[in-house]
Amino acid sequence: MADDLVQETMVKAWAARERFQPGTSIKAWTFVILRNVYLTQMRRNRFTGEYDEQQAERVLVSQPGQEAPIHLADMHAALLRLPPERREALLLVGAGGFSYEEAAAIAGCAVGTMKSRVARARATLAGLLEQHGNAGKAADRAPDGRAPQGDAARAIMADLAAVSRGHR
Repeated sequence: MADDLVQETMVKAWAARERFQPGTSIKAWTFVILRNVYLTQMRRNRFTGEYDEQQAERVLVSQPGQEAPIHLADMHAALLRLPPERREALLLVGAGGFSYEEAAAIAGCAVGTMKSRVARARATLAGLLEQHGNAGKAADRAPDGRAPQGDAARAIMADLAAVSRGHR
């Protein structure tokens, strides 16, 4: 910053060299220019913040949030199309946050079976969402063509609660 300040001062002094009065102190004259340049920069900089490149990158790649409810409704509709044992496994491990061991104990199966069910459920779910098969099917939509009624997040959590209660 100091180098930029001195350089700007010298440029301004050179541009205003006709106004310098011989016999006066050139040091005082350039110091006044330096002070004025500094004050001008400070006035401008008070309206700007520090630039953090990493923060700027995170802000620039933010996805719009208004589509999240649509995607969640699609996710719920796709979950409903999974076979019951895979849906149960995915809800317990994915949405419920249970470990594979805990989910296997709840479902009454081996840990390897639970891992297999979760892996297959994730692959099937990804395929369903990628094909948008659940987004356009009339069976997955209300009679007026809109997405399923109700809050999809609540519906998913209600499914999880039903799965958990059914195995206790």
